Amino acid sequence: MGYVKTAMLMAAMTALFMGVGYLLGGSGGAVMALVVAAAMNAMTWWNSDRMVLRMHNAQPLAPNDRMGLHALTANLARNAGLPAPKVYLIDTPQPNAFATGRNPSNAAVAITSGLVRSLSREELAGVIAHELAHIRNHDTAIMTVTATFAGAISMLANFAMFFGGSRERMGVLGSLLMMFLAPLAAALVQMAISRTREYAADKAGAEICGQPLWLASALEKIAMGAARIDNDTAERHPATAHMFIINPLHVHKRDNLFATHPATENRVAALRAMAGRGGAAPTGSGERLSESRVPKVRRH
Repeated sequence: MGYVKTAMLMAAMTALFMGVGYLLGGSGGAVMALVVAAAMNAMTWWNSDRMVLRMHNAQPLAPNDRMGLHALTANLARNAGLPAPKVYLIDTPQPNAFATGRNPSNAAVAITSGLVRSLSREELAGVIAHELAHIRNHDTAIMTVTATFAGAISMLANFAMFFGGSRERMGVLGSLLMMFLAPLAAALVQMAISRTREYAADKAGAEICGQPLWLASALEKIAMGAARIDNDTAERHPATAHMFIINPLHVHKRDNLFATHPATENRVAALRAMAGRGGAAPTGSGERLSESRVPKVRRH
């Protein structure tokens, strides 16, 4: 059901983009909007992982990193039936993490230094399992495409103010309304897709590690840390907020516009309900990832 809803929301984003193109240049504008969207998404598809990792100054970790993050990620990836992704460390005190990459064979998991310092090894396993779920579900590609669409819609809506096509069809007042409402509608669709996929990744992540409460506990700690610790890079690039496991934004008033995540308490409640029903075995190996099999994570 989650994929059906996501597909519907993606269709709405595409229709909105083409609608703005039509208002800007008629039927030719709608076709041009579709061509531009395809070109932008093709470029983003191949380069999004490197762009985002560079944006957040993420540094690759060696396979034998002293914190044991590669070993932990590889262990969980086996449970998920995935190739082991690359692992990156972001030097920021805010606890958080995200996954990126166009497919499971070209994926990466980025973890902040604050996350390593704040969580137990079991909680870290829950977070990494959540990010692996995003990779397995191809959410990283979906969210990159929606972010590109949202940015393009905002750009087209601004162009509409300076070209006669939209004014002839809508008038000056209509053009003004479109300039504000089209980007808002795009943001709402983007947020709806993100929220849908977060719940699905929580469930799948709990199945991958076999312990829903590990992830539930991690989410509570990350939410508290993200609310009081700034992430300056994320604040400079708010369009990447939806990629993190918990919204990293809180400094500026505008950050409320980028509330791309469900309420943490609702996510935690769902995971606890899952644990109360006995949890679930990881979908790859059919066995729980017991605490004894979680590699020790050494702190900085």
